[in-house]
Amino acid sequence: MSDLLSPAGGRATTSHSPVPGFAVISGAQVQDALRGREKQLVELVEATYRLHGAGDSVNPPSYFLRFPDRPTSRIIALPASIGGSVHVDGLKWISSFPDNVADGLPRASAVLILNDPGTGYPFACLESSIISATRTAASAALAADRLSRNRTRPTRVGFFGTGLIARYIHTFLAGTGWTFDTVGVHDVSAESAAGFSGYLEQSGAAGQIVVHDSAEDLIRSSDLVVFATVAGKPHVTDPAWFDHHPLVLHVSLRDLAPEILLDSANFVDDVEHCLKADTSPHLAEQLTGGRAFLDGTLDDVMTGRASVPDERTVIFSPFGLGVLDLAVGKYVYDEAARAGQLHLIDDFFHDLRRYG
Repeated sequence: MSDLLSPAGGRATTSHSPVPGFAVISGAQVQDALRGREKQLVELVEATYRLHGAGDSVNPPSYFLRFPDRPTSRIIALPASIGGSVHVDGLKWISSFPDNVADGLPRASAVLILNDPGTGYPFACLESSIISATRTAASAALAADRLSRNRTRPTRVGFFGTGLIARYIHTFLAGTGWTFDTVGVHDVSAESAAGFSGYLEQSGAAGQIVVHDSAEDLIRSSDLVVFATVAGKPHVTDPAWFDHHPLVLHVSLRDLAPEILLDSANFVDDVEHCLKADTSPHLAEQLTGGRAFLDGTLDDVMTGRASVPDERTVIFSPFGLGVLDLAVGKYVYDEAARAGQLHLIDDFFHDLRRYG
């Protein structure tokens, strides 16, 4: 992993000044740096999880900015610092405005700021909705692999929620070698389900595409279930729907009633982060008064500290860690620097003399 985590371009500094240059990296540049590199990025995310698990990171709680006049909307600040050879600090600032969808805009928009750990100066601002979707999808693909190694590998995938994140997760599953006999689709919006089905057809996805009118049919007919909705509270409540013990990537975190989690084996990315903000694991903790329902973290599985049962439903609930955004963002920055495509803002920092 070390080659993936080593800085290629480094920060934009000179030998004469500790003040870094400041680069702005557009969404088009981000996409160019990441496109077609699913295997590399999953390895990068795995390496970052290992750094985080080893304590070589700082990942404080996310801060939620909410609005009394817009209760469904929020902007989240994810500060973080990652060590190793990545060695960068920073902040993701990501908004979630569900009403955007009705206007034909993506729900989420984001920027990522990278800070130099030596001076604290920011040295890059990156469009980050693509980075955020990429690290989420890479994390999901990694979990699908790691949590299915002691189980029959899923051949029927079902997507509950069919927006940008679902598309990226499918791309990363396909890009890391997954093939499926059937790809199930369900969304409360028939238009969204049709759009996602069209994407699957255009992408040449292997397997039969099946649009399900009911959530129950989708879940019962899938042995890998991906939840990628904008649900704010549990809406899937019947544990019997999971009697066939699928592997569940609970990416949107609030779809499942706590009773379903209590009937399953549960893995998270970070315990303290995931058990807050009324996520389904947080509700399960409130219901039981403890955390005994948790079987471990994904890093626990990767390092052998936790095992995955083969005859129970297995649920992965990732809160989403800022250190992943930093690792992917630094990867993009280094790729742009290597290609000589950094757009530096001259004189971004002004009045640098302490006494004028």
